[in-house]
Formats: sequence, C-alpha cells, structure tokens
Amino acid sequence: MTTLYPTDWKEYELIDSGDNMKLERFGAYTIARTDPRALWQPKTQNWTSDKLPDSWKISYKHLTFILKPTSFKHVGIFPEQAVNWDWLAHVSRGLRVLNLFAYTGGATLAAAAAGANVTHVDALKSAITWANENVVASNLKGKPIRWIEEDALKFVLRETKRGNTYDGIILDPPRFGRGSKGEVWKIEEDLPKLILELKKITKPKFILLNAYTADLSPLVLHHLLADWVHGSIEFGELALKESSDRSRLLPSGLFARWSQ
Repeated sequence: MTTLYPTDWKEYELIDSGDNMKLERFGAYTIARTDPRALWQPKTQNWTSDKLPDSWKISYKHLTFILKPTSFKHVGIFPEQAVNWDWLAHVSRGLRVLNLFAYTGGATLAAAAAGANVTHVDALKSAITWANENVVASNLKGKPIRWIEEDALKFVLRETKRGNTYDGIILDPPRFGRGSKGEVWKIEEDLPKLILELKKITKPKFILLNAYTADLSPLVLHHLLADWVHGSIEFGELALKESSDRSRLLPSGLFARWSQ
C-alpha cells in the first residue's frame, strides 16, 4: 500500500486541519469546511472563511475548473485527485474510456486532454451541466466526449446488450447515492455487481477505482481489481499535505489503479 498526494498545485492549498475541520485555499478564496477524519489539533488558530462568489475558476496545469459553493459543502473538485489526473494523462492516450460516477468531470477532462474518447456517465443532470462548463473553461470543447445522464449499472447493462466495449475504466462511486429516477446505490452491495457487468464490456488497458468511505480498506479495492486483471496493482490512500505542517497528511480517500 502507498499514500499519494499532489505536489503540483499552485491554486489550491490545504492550509491547516484539526478539530474535525480543514482550512483550504481555492484560488483567491479561503474556506473552512468540516472533515470528520481530522481528529487532531489544528496548528493555527482563528480560522476565517472568505465570502464566496457564486462561482470562480482555478486551474491545475492545463485544466480549468469552475467552482461553486454548494449546500453539501463541496465546491466542485476533489484536489487530491490531481495525482490521478496526472496518471490518466499517461495511460489513457488514444483509448476509449468509460468514466462512471463522473461528477463534474475532473477525470474526463484529464483523459480527453490526453486524446482519449470519453463516455462520461452521471445520474445527475446538474453534474453533467457543470462538467460541460469545465470542458469549455479548459478549452476542450470539440473533444470526443459523450455525455450520459443515467444510473451507472443501468448504463453498463445497456452497453452489454449493444456489444459496446471500452479500453479504460474510471470508477468513482459514492458510499451511498440516489439517482434522478430514485435508484439507490450502496457501495458494499452494488460495486461488486457493477464490476461483474463491466468485465463483460472491457478488454482493459487501465482501471482506476476510487472510494470515499471509511468503511472500506484499500485492500478491498485491490482485491476487486485483482479479480478482474492480472499484474501489479497500485493501491492505498489519497491525501493532502498541509502547508502549515509539511509532515502532516490529511487522508482524503482510497484508490486502486492498474495499467497494462
């Protein structure tokens, strides 16, 4: 197992964390948000959050993201995923890629910029609209991206019947979710079912699997991929390094990834 954290962000910074909170800078704006994993003491005192505009932009290398404050405390990106965007830039070139639970499209942008043909699937129309805005902001309009508003498992079952196949798979499932038509997703029950169906439509050259739940171990993600492909699988935790204490990492998710 390994721990990965991005080192190339210029417009994002994890300033401090502790007391179930994290203090972050997204571009020109500083935001304090809850984080139940930050059980330790913060290094600094008197945190303040800026008043946020309706939207603003930040960039990571050649990708640009439109950020927006939401009622569930997200702003539209998960900064720790930058390590996977860099990886996708190398492994997805020229491939036919399926991105499930694709949210606002960070992985879609990274793969499309590398020359992949991407099918972007999310159950929420609002997420797909947001991802389209990020494509425009990143000057990737015209890249081969297919937008699908549908439950992930239902879409994969349809693709099986159509005989469509993919070279690369990106999976970023929530712990629990509900689709626009009332579909319920529970990761412990539904992720194994989804992977069984994905095996029918893939001859994979790469797979990326993320998870954001403390109920699972990185070993679980490893074993799910080991049932699917042969060879070395990289797996472990994603994290963010604080600028106030360069020795401290904030755990931010789990991952497993494999490439041919």
